[in-house]
Amino acid sequence: MKRWFVLATFAMSVFVYAPSASAQLIAAKDGPIVYGHHHVAASDIEAHKKFWAETLGGTVGKFGNNADIVKFPNVFIFFRNQKPTGGTIGTTANHIGFSVPNLRAVVDKVKANGFKMITSTEVAPTQKVVDDIAPVNATTSIAFALGPDDVKVELLENKQQTVPVTLHHIHFFGQQNKEMREWYVKVFGGKPREAPNFPVADLPGVALNFSASPTPVVGTTGRAVDHIGFEVKNLEAFTKKLQEMGIKLDVPYRSVPAVGLSIAFITDPWGTYIELTEGLDKLP
Repeated sequence: MKRWFVLATFAMSVFVYAPSASAQLIAAKDGPIVYGHHHVAASDIEAHKKFWAETLGGTVGKFGNNADIVKFPNVFIFFRNQKPTGGTIGTTANHIGFSVPNLRAVVDKVKANGFKMITSTEVAPTQKVVDDIAPVNATTSIAFALGPDDVKVELLENKQQTVPVTLHHIHFFGQQNKEMREWYVKVFGGKPREAPNFPVADLPGVALNFSASPTPVVGTTGRAVDHIGFEVKNLEAFTKKLQEMGIKLDVPYRSVPAVGLSIAFITDPWGTYIELTEGLDKLP
């Protein structure tokens, strides 16, 4: 109940204070379920703003009593002022992926701003790494950065991309990665496909990637990415469907009609804490 009170207060402050502008969840028009947000437990919110906004290219926005949010096309980063119990590595939500048109420039900025590149430890031992960038093929290169509180972020180069940065994927790790993919396909309607090294479920605006972990992983609650979020059209009906499927609601469906927001929470079978929202697609 305490968690719900905090979320309800957050919801009202977002919608009361947000100015009118075009919505950030661009993909919301393309399907009933899209990715919505990452919620970060932050020991130093200013350091996170420097990483997500000044370094990676997100835009800082305000809600409530001047609390901060960072906006990217198709995803919001929300912060809880709380020291996490650990980073994202070792959890089911191993890292977040963004695509950029000029990877070299972003990697250089990550290092210039004092953040660590970890590409050499995160790619396969046989993969060549040149100055923190790993060429995958003739058209694709990747790199990995470690943000505040050890949030792992993958950066992919897409030279044809017309925006400076956008959400690309969230990468789950688990010892049952194929079963994880099937669960997200069944529950959220992701479209299954096979990448060279892992199964994928696609939703509008994001790829859900699932890699096999050689060692056990833990759930997300309390870690640097405490929970992930999906934006759902007709959330109340969706939560009833979840219950019919035997999925427990950790926080039952709640509606705040005055601000047009609805919220519920579930946990996937491997411990990823998931917020379900309806109304974040209106947030500018």
